[in-house]
Amino acid sequence: MHHRTIRTSRITRAIAIMAAGAALLSGCAATASADGGADASSAPATELRLGYFANVTHAPALVGLEEGFFADALGDTKLSTEVFNAGPAAVEALSAGAIDAAYIGPNPAINTFVKSGGESAVIVAGAASGGAALVVRDGIDEPADLAGTTLATPQLGNTQDVALRTWLAEEGFATDTTGGGEVQITPTENAQTLTLFQQGQLDGAWLPEPWVSRLVLEGGAHVLVDEAELWPDGDFPTTVLLVSKTFLDEHPETVRALVEGHAEAVRFLADEPEQAAADLNAKLAADTGKPLDDAVLARALEHVRFTVDPVAGAFEEVLANGVAAGTAKDGSIDGLFALGILNEVLEGRGEPAVSAAGLGTE
Repeated sequence: MHHRTIRTSRITRAIAIMAAGAALLSGCAATASADGGADASSAPATELRLGYFANVTHAPALVGLEEGFFADALGDTKLSTEVFNAGPAAVEALSAGAIDAAYIGPNPAINTFVKSGGESAVIVAGAASGGAALVVRDGIDEPADLAGTTLATPQLGNTQDVALRTWLAEEGFATDTTGGGEVQITPTENAQTLTLFQQGQLDGAWLPEPWVSRLVLEGGAHVLVDEAELWPDGDFPTTVLLVSKTFLDEHPETVRALVEGHAEAVRFLADEPEQAAADLNAKLAADTGKPLDDAVLARALEHVRFTVDPVAGAFEEVLANGVAAGTAKDGSIDGLFALGILNEVLEGRGEPAVSAAGLGTE
C-alpha cells in the first residue's frame, strides 16, 4: 500500500509536469506574433468585417468580392463589407471595432498607428500605386493661377488631402485645415465634388481614380498635377490593406485567408485585365447604382498599378507631409508593417517577397 502510494504520487507529479509543459507550449503557440505568424491554437474568426471604397484604386477589393476570391479563401468565416468615401471615416470604424480590416490610403493608416502608439492596426499588404491627380477648370494652366481658388479633396486628412496641401505649400500657397488661406480646400464627398465642379462651384480637386477621369471626361477638367510626377519612378502608395492588430493577434489564420484572397485579386487584375475590368465595373454599379462609362474606366485603369507591395519606403515621407500639412501627429511608425503573412503567401505562389523598409516585420 505504501509503495503504491509513492508510485501514484510520482505519476501525479509527472502528469502535472507534463501538463505544465503542455500549457507552456500551448501558451507559446497561442500567441500570434506581430508579423502574422500562424497561430496553431487560435480558431478562425466567425466573421470578418471588411471596409473599402467604391474607387478604381480599390480594385483588388472590388474584384476580390465580385470573383469570390475572399469568400473562397475564408471558407466558413462570414464576410461582411462596408463602403466608405475616404480613409479617416474607415479608420473611425476600425477604431470603434465596427470593422476588422480596410482598404485605405497611407495617411489615415499612419495616423491611427501613431495616435495609438502602434496598438490600433498594421498594414499587411499593399494594394495600389498611382491613380491620383489635381484636376482643374479651364483658365488654370500653372500653379500661379490657383491664387484665390477653391479646391476639393475627399476628406480632411485623407491621402489626397495631404498630397494637395503638401504640393500647395511647395508652390508657396498658404492653406489651413479650416478652409482658409490663399487657396481654400473644402473636403467634399467625391460624387458631390463632380456635381459641384460641373456647376462651376469648385475650381478643381485632388482626387483618386475614377474621379480624376470622371472630372476630365464628364466635367471638362484637365490635369494640372499627376501625383506620379512627384515621386521617384512615379511609384507611391495609394491604397494598402490595414488590419486591426487585435484581430490579427486573435485570428491570424483568418488574416492569412484575407491576404490570400487579396493576392489572388491582384494577380487576376494583371493576368485577366478585360474580365477584371468587367468585374470592377459590375461591383461599382452594385455599390453606387451606376457603372462607369467605358472611356472613364479605361482612362482610370491606365493610371493605376495594382501591387501587393505597400511601397513601405515612401511612408516616412508620407508621415512628414501629413505633419507639415497639419493633419497628422508626428511619431514613430516603426512596426507599422506586418508583412510576414503576405511574404509566406507570396513564397507559396513562387513570387518575390516585399520589403517593410525597416518599419516592421517581413
